[in-house]
Amino acid sequence: MVAHNGNVELAESKIMERAYYEPGANGVELLPTTLQMFYASPLLMRHAHWHAQVEVNYIISGWAHYRMSGYDITFRQGDLALFWGGLPHLLDGASDDLIYAGGHLPLLHFFRLRLPQDVQSQLMRGVTLLTRATDASDPINFARWNIYARSGDPMKASLAVDELLLRIERIRFSPYSLLPDSKAVEDEGGLDHHASPIVVRICEYIADNFREDIDSVDIAVAADVHPKYAMTVFKKSTGMTLNDYILLMRLSYAQAMLMRDEDSVLAVAMDSGFGSLSAFNKSFRKVAGMSPSDFRRDVRARPEVQMPVQPAPGSSYF
Repeated sequence: MVAHNGNVELAESKIMERAYYEPGANGVELLPTTLQMFYASPLLMRHAHWHAQVEVNYIISGWAHYRMSGYDITFRQGDLALFWGGLPHLLDGASDDLIYAGGHLPLLHFFRLRLPQDVQSQLMRGVTLLTRATDASDPINFARWNIYARSGDPMKASLAVDELLLRIERIRFSPYSLLPDSKAVEDEGGLDHHASPIVVRICEYIADNFREDIDSVDIAVAADVHPKYAMTVFKKSTGMTLNDYILLMRLSYAQAMLMRDEDSVLAVAMDSGFGSLSAFNKSFRKVAGMSPSDFRRDVRARPEVQMPVQPAPGSSYF
C-alpha cells in the first residue's frame, strides 16, 4: 500500500510539473484561414478548447488520449486521424515519449478534399476518422510539410497544403474507421464528395468578416449566389447553418482572448462580434458548459507552467 501511494504521489507530481497549452498571439483559435503545421512533443490541455479547423494528427511515437465531444479516444504510434476542431476537445493524457505531427486545416482547404461520400459531413458532426494504414514515409513527409508551412515561402506553404490534402485523400484506399463506431470501412468506390467552390468562397468571406455584423445576404453577395442557395449549399456540405459557423468563429476567437488577454468580458464579447453581453454569455455557456467569467477564472486558477516539455530536435510547438 505504501508503494502504491508513493506511485500515485509521483504521478500527481509529474502532472503538476507539466507545461500546459496556452494560445499565443498566433494561436490556432485566432487564425481560421491559415494552415498551421506542427511536429512536436505536445502540451497537455488544462481544459477543452475548440477552433474552426479540421485537425490532423499523426502519431510518430508514444500515445495521446483525447476527450472528444461525447467520447474518449486514444491515438497510438502510426495512427493517422482527422477530427473537426469546432467541437470541444481535450488532450488530457500522453506518454512521456509522445511526438505527433499534423496540422490545423482551414475549411477552405478541407472542402477541396475528395473524400468518400458523406465522410466530410460526418466529420463535421463530431466523428473521428482513423487509419492505421501508414508507413515509413509519413514521418518524413509530415516533417517536411511542417518546415515548408513555416518557411515564409508562399510556394513551399502552398505545396505543404497540396501534399497534405493528397495524403488525406489516399486514406480511402486502405481500411479506416469512423469513431466512436469502431467498425473498419472499406471504400466502395462511390462518388467523391467534393464541395462546391461556393462553400470555399463562403468560408473565406466569413473568416475575414466574422467579427463584423454580417448576415446571409452579405455572405451570398460575396459568394455571388442567392442567399437561400448559399444557406442550402453550406448546410448540405458542413451540417451547420451559416449562423452556426459564424458563431463558432466568434467563440473560438473569444476563447483565445479570455485565456490570453486582460480585457473585460464585455470587451471580449464586443471585439469578437457579439452584439450584447447576454448573447455572448448564452452562446459561450452552451459550448463550454460555463460562463466566460468562470472559464477565465478556471484557467487562471490552474498551476502555472513549471517545466516545459521538450520538443523533438528540429521541431516546434503550435
